[in-house]
Amino acid sequence: MEVLEAIRGRRHIKQFKPDPIDEATWMSWLQEATNAPNHKMTEPWEIIVVGDEARMNLRHGANFGDAPVVLAVLSKRGNSQMERDENLMAVACFLENLSLIAEAHGAGIRWTSIGWQEHARQVLGVSDDYDIANIIGLGYPEEVPPAKPRTPIAEKIRRVP
Repeated sequence: MEVLEAIRGRRHIKQFKPDPIDEATWMSWLQEATNAPNHKMTEPWEIIVVGDEARMNLRHGANFGDAPVVLAVLSKRGNSQMERDENLMAVACFLENLSLIAEAHGAGIRWTSIGWQEHARQVLGVSDDYDIANIIGLGYPEEVPPAKPRTPIAEKIRRVP
């Protein structure tokens, strides 16, 4: 699959098939995702594989779309607001890489914001040294939603002298 095809085809997956993804496969996807840009090669991401008990305790209403794999993606907080922001941006790039890699293999990701809740930090045992950038479901889509219209980029550009 070409890069542009993966970018155009990537969607937020709401429901997954029960088909498992071999751990060696998704681990290789995570490894490839580490090629994301990150300031000073800090590689600020860490991953928690969320097991059944923690998943149940997170109480995500949609159960992560019944994804066969649930991952919490952490970002090191850093020593300043600037470093924290840089780390979160790098982790966002890591997540986008993972999303595109999954798409290229016929899989997909369900992005959630549940990780920003204190309850999630407690369930996952995340220290104050990290932000939970996202908790994602990973699997093969039950269905792929249609693309939503995007604002033409020309409407988002302004120029300064």
